[in-house]
Amino acid sequence: MSVVRIEKVESGPQSGGAMDRVVERKGLSKPVKIGIGAALAVAAAAGFYTMAPDANSQTVAAERVTISTVTQGRFDDFLPLRARVTPLVTVYLDAVEGGRVEQVLVEDGAMVQQGQLLAVLSNSDLQLNLLARQTEVTQQINSMRSQELALNQTRLANERALIEAQLAADKARRQYEVQRPLAEKGYVAGRMLADSRDEYEANRNRAEVLRRQRAIDERLQSTQLAQLRASAASLSGSLDIARANLEALNLRAPVTGQLTAFNIQVGQSMNRGQRLGQIDSAGRNKLVAQVDEFYLGRVAEGQVATAEYGGQSYRLRVSKIYPQVTNGAFEVDLTFENGQEPRELQRGQTLQIRLTLGDPTPALLIPNGAFYNETGGNWVFVVTPDGGQAVKRQVRLGRRNSEYIEVLEGLDPGERVLTSPYTGFAERDRLDLRN
Repeated sequence: MSVVRIEKVESGPQSGGAMDRVVERKGLSKPVKIGIGAALAVAAAAGFYTMAPDANSQTVAAERVTISTVTQGRFDDFLPLRARVTPLVTVYLDAVEGGRVEQVLVEDGAMVQQGQLLAVLSNSDLQLNLLARQTEVTQQINSMRSQELALNQTRLANERALIEAQLAADKARRQYEVQRPLAEKGYVAGRMLADSRDEYEANRNRAEVLRRQRAIDERLQSTQLAQLRASAASLSGSLDIARANLEALNLRAPVTGQLTAFNIQVGQSMNRGQRLGQIDSAGRNKLVAQVDEFYLGRVAEGQVATAEYGGQSYRLRVSKIYPQVTNGAFEVDLTFENGQEPRELQRGQTLQIRLTLGDPTPALLIPNGAFYNETGGNWVFVVTPDGGQAVKRQVRLGRRNSEYIEVLEGLDPGERVLTSPYTGFAERDRLDLRN
């Protein structure tokens, strides 16, 4: 067995100086750092520009809007309206003359016949005025008759004077004609013949003057008599009016119908022209509807409308158009054809009707929506094929009904458009639809 001897090495204490070593720091230079920073800024700006919305675009939640598809179909040109039942004929009762109510003979809502007495009024001033007018008319008529009598007497006197003058002229002519041949033979003096001739000429001239005077007097008298008769007729007419005004204090029904709004009381004082009530035609009604001013140029008299009532359909026609626009609408009157109307209709009741504006035609259609009120049918938001955006596009829309709008230009079948209100983004050119 061999033994290995291990020698012990003597050594002094070890110091840390031999173990410490300088480590060199390695890093990016300053120019490199500046370059990296610039690159990061450019990248951030590019990302912000890419991700930030366009100034003329807006992000809208897809569930907030209604998206409809453009389709090819048939356009029914009708207009739904809400119409009010109104009496076909309404006659108003006004006080022709003011007065105090003495009697009320019928009640409000009663059926009355033409000429039936409804109420009695009194007016003492009107009665006194009538008596004074009667006296005045009587005096004028008496005066006219006196003048007419005087004119007739003058006419008779002129005729009598003319007859006498003509008679004297005839006598003088005969005497002259008898004396002239005798004077030629010397039996009558020449002076006597001259006197006979002068007397004949004078009487003949006097008769001619009276004849002309009678013609002038006749013309003047005829004109004066015609004026007097016209004045008498006028006075008689004014007297008849005064009597009619007094008779109007007895209020009578001008037509047959239902008396409404008749609320006068005994002892009440009524002014001239004051509304006392009205009479509505019984069993004859019309419908009055409010129509949007957009259709003012398309609604015409004679157009047909239909109304559903009690499970039956009734035909009506536009009978009158009131073109005055109030609060964006105008009124039309519609009457039932051939007098066929529901018997149960009540004044003030409303019916839903469909007014036909034209014949059905094939057309490109989009559903009717509130967007039309903001665009006027000049443009719409069209959804892109991927559904992520909606872009404003100029279009031309035509007729409308309660369900569809006719597309004339700018859209193709299958395209999708926003038909809900455009409130809040009508000024934008593009919408980003967010799901």
